[in-house]
Amino acid sequence: MGDMSHMSRPLLSEVVRQQLRLRHYSFRTEGAYLGWIRRFVRFHGRRHPRELGAREVTAFLSSLATERAVSASTQNQALQALLFLYREVLGIELPQLDSVVRARRPRRQPVVLSRDEVGRVYAQLGGPGQLLVGILYGGGLRLSEGLSLRVKDLDFERREILVRGGKGDRDRVTLLPASLVGPLQRHLRSLRAWHEAERRAAAPGVSLPVAVRHSDPHAGSTWAWQFLFPSKSICRDPHDGSWVRWHVHPRSIQRLVQAAVLRAGIAKPVGPHTFRHCFATHLLEAGYDIRTVQQLLGHADVSTTMIYTHPRSGSDRALRSPMDAMDPPGAPLPRSR
Repeated sequence: MGDMSHMSRPLLSEVVRQQLRLRHYSFRTEGAYLGWIRRFVRFHGRRHPRELGAREVTAFLSSLATERAVSASTQNQALQALLFLYREVLGIELPQLDSVVRARRPRRQPVVLSRDEVGRVYAQLGGPGQLLVGILYGGGLRLSEGLSLRVKDLDFERREILVRGGKGDRDRVTLLPASLVGPLQRHLRSLRAWHEAERRAAAPGVSLPVAVRHSDPHAGSTWAWQFLFPSKSICRDPHDGSWVRWHVHPRSIQRLVQAAVLRAGIAKPVGPHTFRHCFATHLLEAGYDIRTVQQLLGHADVSTTMIYTHPRSGSDRALRSPMDAMDPPGAPLPRSR
């Protein structure tokens, strides 16, 4: 952690990283926590966190809301990073941080496409990108969850997708659309041939979760652990520096979707995550129970799912504006008697 003092820089960053990996935090969370700890140290003149306490944590978190105008979720992530630092790494319990200036948590409605609009965007895609978007919409997955899918996570007999280590490190089961069974099986046949060619060439295997790497270090070369959407190139594993293959980069899928939306002529801010919103909204419009949708989405609290229950004029049981009950513009007024 380059911004810490010369005495603590290697030790503190390594201990933080070690404790995060010991608890099987994701690599993204690891990078985010280390980044927030670095900013916290820089904010207080590069003093060691042991010299700081609740007052300094409060000042840092409040500055995020008042000076940088970060979102509530961003401020909460910074708080969780600092709580982890003090509790798990330094062994210091911070008192309640009641005086923190909280960032506002706006209640915004998600962008949702109609079924027709989803079909138009889907038609503009092709190949693995189209298949991935089909999984996002058909099963309500986040982009990171769809990209992280392995061969073993598909159950064609039960028509289920097992999402492992979703948000909050929770596993869940969601829908595998019947319409994707054929395309997925064709994709797997092509992927299997590529996978076997990689093995004959002694190419590096895929990246593995930390626990799996320790229990079965050769699992990365097996068919079951192969990513459904592997990257074309290999890279260094951030955990141990070995050469591995990751899944396709999220940015490439975001660009594919944005280009497809433009070709479809849709003037809405649509990204890969929009299809998860569409999944939830369209299921609720079709009359499915909100608790079922909550489980499929992996929400810990049904109040999170409630954002999709607002009235929509495009639902199957369409609302009708009172304006539409009026006589059309230009119609003759009734004669006075």
